[in-house]
Amino acid sequence: MISLTKEPTRKPTRKQVIYDGNCNLCVSLVQLLEKIDRGLQFEYVPMQDQQTIQQLGISAEDCEMGMILIDPNPPQGQWQGSAAAEEIARLLPVANAFVAAYRLLPGMKWVGDRTYEQVRDHRYQLFGKRDRTYYSGHPVGCKSVDS
Repeated sequence: MISLTKEPTRKPTRKQVIYDGNCNLCVSLVQLLEKIDRGLQFEYVPMQDQQTIQQLGISAEDCEMGMILIDPNPPQGQWQGSAAAEEIARLLPVANAFVAAYRLLPGMKWVGDRTYEQVRDHRYQLFGKRDRTYYSGHPVGCKSVDS
């Protein structure tokens, strides 16, 4: 059994995924990532959680540009949009080879970036909007403890 305990003073060691918790596509992808990763590498915060977003140094304008991945460990890194999606996939054993092949194909990065932008800008029309914001079972600032 897994329980969650708040640890507000601990330095994050997992990467933080900032996603649109009202977007059906975004939530479905986060839920898939949760099943694959089980909170080992990633913790999640919806863009609608303004208090946590501000604590992470992210603005509402940043959120408008798409999902964000933050690596709080040295050397620190931050990715946004399609670059965040690529980095998340690269970190997963099941998708790493796909990302490597994708990056090798000429023009695919450009196509991927444009596709991401179109989906980002029309996500509610294409996939619908949730009635309530989805909050992950692996939120930023909580530690999974096996019992």
